Amino acid sequence: MMERQAQPSAPSLATGASPASSGPAVQPRVQAGPMARRLASRWGGSSAIWVVTALLFVVSWVFQPQSLSHGSLFGMLPFAAVLAMVSIGQTLVIQQRGIDLSVPGMISLTVVIASSYPNGDASKLGVAIAIAYGAAVLAGLANGLLVSVVGITPIVATIGMNALLYGSNLAITGGVPRNTTAALESFASGTALGVPTSVVIAVGLTAVASFIGKRTVLGRRFEAVGSNPSAARAAGLATQRYQVGAYVAASVCYCSAGILLAGLVTSPSAFQGDTYLLPSVASVVLGGTSLLGGKGSVVASTMGALFLSQLGQFVLTTGLSTAVESLIEAVVLALGIAIYTVRWSSVRDWIRRAAAGRSGGSATGG
Repeated sequence: MMERQAQPSAPSLATGASPASSGPAVQPRVQAGPMARRLASRWGGSSAIWVVTALLFVVSWVFQPQSLSHGSLFGMLPFAAVLAMVSIGQTLVIQQRGIDLSVPGMISLTVVIASSYPNGDASKLGVAIAIAYGAAVLAGLANGLLVSVVGITPIVATIGMNALLYGSNLAITGGVPRNTTAALESFASGTALGVPTSVVIAVGLTAVASFIGKRTVLGRRFEAVGSNPSAARAAGLATQRYQVGAYVAASVCYCSAGILLAGLVTSPSAFQGDTYLLPSVASVVLGGTSLLGGKGSVVASTMGALFLSQLGQFVLTTGLSTAVESLIEAVVLALGIAIYTVRWSSVRDWIRRAAAGRSGGSATGG
């Protein structure tokens, strides 16, 4: 009976009206700007990264035009695609209120398997890729179970997994890198209709992940579990499945990125994934995904990866060191966290109250 009485208020909430206010007097207010409200709802959390990325390209064109030359772009975009794929996986984990610090180990192990197992023999490449994906699924499953079932903190669980992956890595290679196969190098460094193959794959993966996340029941439930696990559990959702699935899908994304990276780098090292942890988190934060879980955008995270990659290209063409690039990435990450997590309206209200208090005190003293 209570549910039947609550239903009539749902349409008014969906259109922006208050359940307590109905009738002709509020109709113009309800109908005003539906398109603007939809756009604000969809892009409000991730619009900043599009703006700052466009500004970065404008600044690059004005001050360092060589960073946008054909050779520079074709040198940057494949690695931006790799970072984008890693960022997609990190986005899924962060949406479930976690964080994955096993990124370097998973990427490095994938690179090692894809290069060491074939050892130049292209006929063994398919088996090597299958082994890499198998290892990724097992690692993601272990991470997810440790976090959601056992209850270990995501930071602790994924750091431990990272150490385990690096141990496996060194056991396979003995610290001696192997050259990648010519077939994988040709595929990863190739083009499709003039576009780098890695970029095509990254765009396809982004499109699929975005469609599932935003246009399917599975994606909406996934966001609901990340936003409020207790409420989702009360609604009958199997929250542990979504949490474990996030880690497994993330590891598959890291593995896919590692396979492309093994082809892009002729002689990859056993620690090839070390440079992808901080940028992957920074891309997600810059894309507007909250570190507290819930709604997120893999498209915005991909744009964040493009921003960081072009920023690195810009710094490189200015002649600054990689240390400066790392410092800039850290500053950008801090700014991104501040923009998206600090409640600036509360800060503004606090400043107003403080100013009003000072003015009131001065008037009293006078």
